[in-house]
Amino acid sequence: MALTNAAKAGFWAGFFLLFIGFLWVFNSILTPFILGIAIAYLLDPVMRKFSRKQVPRWATSLIILTLFFGFLLLMFVLLAPMAFRQAQMLIEQMPNYIQNLLDYINPYLIWIQDRVGEDYIEQINEYLKGNAGKVVGVTGGITGGIVGGLATGGKVLAEMATTLALTPLIAFFMMTEWPNITRWVESLYPRQHAPVIRSLLRQIDAKLSGFIRGQLTVAFTLGVIYAIALSVAGLNYGFLIGLGAGIFSIIPLVGSTLGLVAGIAVSWFQAGDIVYTSIIAAIFMAGQFIEGNFLAPKMVGDSVGLHPLWIIFALLAGGSLLGIVGMLVAVPVAALIGVLVGFAIQQYKASPLYLKETENSQIILEDNVNV
Repeated sequence: MALTNAAKAGFWAGFFLLFIGFLWVFNSILTPFILGIAIAYLLDPVMRKFSRKQVPRWATSLIILTLFFGFLLLMFVLLAPMAFRQAQMLIEQMPNYIQNLLDYINPYLIWIQDRVGEDYIEQINEYLKGNAGKVVGVTGGITGGIVGGLATGGKVLAEMATTLALTPLIAFFMMTEWPNITRWVESLYPRQHAPVIRSLLRQIDAKLSGFIRGQLTVAFTLGVIYAIALSVAGLNYGFLIGLGAGIFSIIPLVGSTLGLVAGIAVSWFQAGDIVYTSIIAAIFMAGQFIEGNFLAPKMVGDSVGLHPLWIIFALLAGGSLLGIVGMLVAVPVAALIGVLVGFAIQQYKASPLYLKETENSQIILEDNVNV
């Protein structure tokens, strides 16, 4: 039995290493495939609902994808121009914000210097100014040089065009062939372990569906709320900050926190009024209240089970190892690992090793009490 268990562990470890190696070797071409599969998975509930009608599956897939990509295109046309303009304005004003920050903290630096006895103020000022210049240079390169970079970097342009062209096509084929693919995968389950594998896959699906479908909807809704509220409040770059906060809200609490910090900083430098800054802070607090009490319970529920820190770690680890592809597969892999670790702990607690240790501990405890 020990040899059998070791063989099983070796098989799954080898399979996992093979999967990582596959991603590593082909990461430069996998982006449209991962995006296409993710879109098909995202739209699968809609597909299942309409596939019950007497309509060919390919036609249903085509209609749903057309509406989906049409909606994305409409959002891009409506939101991108304003966000791009505000990004350019923020880049142009960045040196002024840095100078205002230096003027604001200089009295505190002087107070520190009087007690430390070293001339750190000039060094700190030069450091901040120098890094501000780097930031402006980099971001300026993004806005002013991105077209030139794409024009000269034919490889980047080709990859972008390939991704845009292949993603809808792959999503279409995945949505059309999804039942056949799932049946083929189920036919590969080891017969004696099929019920356990199905149970684990249902748990993984619950986590992924809660995160991908629910959290994306929450993030989009929060982005719209923040962008409109901050723009109405008259905050400089409010539309850009609101959208950014919504995008980062894919990770619970992170988007609202980053938006709150950015909103408070910009509002303070813009008005220098504690009341106005408090209004901006209240917008993000209200957004967090709406998310926690209405959006998340309704759209996500209790099915996610992925801690924000675990998601952040998974995204950083995936990006560090495999770049964009690693970040795209980070959340599914995190959900998979979470379910498998939970299953392993459950099996351990049901094993003689854990139960025997517990019984021995109870005997020792009873002996100590008797003494």
